[in-house]
Amino acid sequence: MGQIIIFDTTLRDGEQSPGATMTPTEKLRLAHQLDRLGVDVIEAGFPIASPDDFESVRTIAREVRRPTIAGLARAGKRDIESAARALEAAERPRIHTFIATSDIHLEYKLGISREECLERVAIAVEKAREYTDDVEFSAEDATRTEWGFLCRVMETAIAAGATTINIPDTVGYTHPIEYRALIETLHRVVSGIDDVIVSVHCHDDLGLAVANSLAAIDAGARQVECTINGIGERAGNAALEEIVMALRVRADAFQHETGIVTEELYPTSQLLTEITGIEPQPNKAVVGQNAFAHEAGIHQDGVIKNPLTYEIMTPEMVGVNANRLVLGKHSGRSALAQRYRELGYELDRERLNQVFEAFKVLCDRKKGVDDADLIGLLESDSLAVQSTERGTGQLQIG
Repeated sequence: MGQIIIFDTTLRDGEQSPGATMTPTEKLRLAHQLDRLGVDVIEAGFPIASPDDFESVRTIAREVRRPTIAGLARAGKRDIESAARALEAAERPRIHTFIATSDIHLEYKLGISREECLERVAIAVEKAREYTDDVEFSAEDATRTEWGFLCRVMETAIAAGATTINIPDTVGYTHPIEYRALIETLHRVVSGIDDVIVSVHCHDDLGLAVANSLAAIDAGARQVECTINGIGERAGNAALEEIVMALRVRADAFQHETGIVTEELYPTSQLLTEITGIEPQPNKAVVGQNAFAHEAGIHQDGVIKNPLTYEIMTPEMVGVNANRLVLGKHSGRSALAQRYRELGYELDRERLNQVFEAFKVLCDRKKGVDDADLIGLLESDSLAVQSTERGTGQLQIG
């Protein structure tokens, strides 16, 4: 099995998500958690962007020792020198320099020719190598760059000393078949590519960031850039937790592994939510509140008998305590009986059928049914039910 390098950019690209700005103290706290999670590279920030960003990168570089710490820099002398100063104390520093390469960016944003772009690539990478042996080069908007020119860009970066070359889908434009073909073409055409790490960085504008990342891994990419909860510019980045669990759950298909401690995925997601106030949508894969919740009666019955009937990973694998059986209008008798059992009520079949009918009527009137409602259904009836213990709390198992 091949080892995939997990490059986390939550503190840089993730922070560019509207409303996700973090203080240096909050960034350091999250960086320590990313270390516990086991990420290989932490992109700590964009040092020249602001004094706070510079200080965050410098503090993280000094205090978080195991992972590689990367600082982002445009392909210019001042940016690269700023990143180098911020990373001085790092155990494993990386300067990550970039320039746009698509014709639309060259013409309208930078106002330079392709030849001038190639010159800037070489100068920037050579400058970064003066400070560290670990230099990553990114071709911004690579997936809208003409492939022949992109190959020239990457050959230039490698010749100048880049040790990682990144192929970003900056605007979330590509799709898995196309992206796979692009990575395969680079491996086939670019001189020296076998001596460097090929990285990918995907955005989710078409909802394809994770699928594109996995397609690229299958085509030979060995580093994937991603964020916790998929936060980031516009529609966000590829979600770290989804990529990691796809590789683990479908090891038969991908035959690659990561060094991520998967039991730390949910705690890391929760910490990011606490810091930014941005919660993942309830149906978010792996870490959403409904990721291990079941309401449909058929599903609940199966999960009670064997969780693997409707769960391809256990909640504990990602740091969630247990699955949840949510009681609602789609629930069946098995789930209702299970919840009553946890509340201390053992119902025989006849009694369960009576209460189940009343429960269904209640569900049609209320969006949420809680434990007090369930006990009320029993106490409102003249039939006596023996209770061994009464419990309270939300309607969930676990």
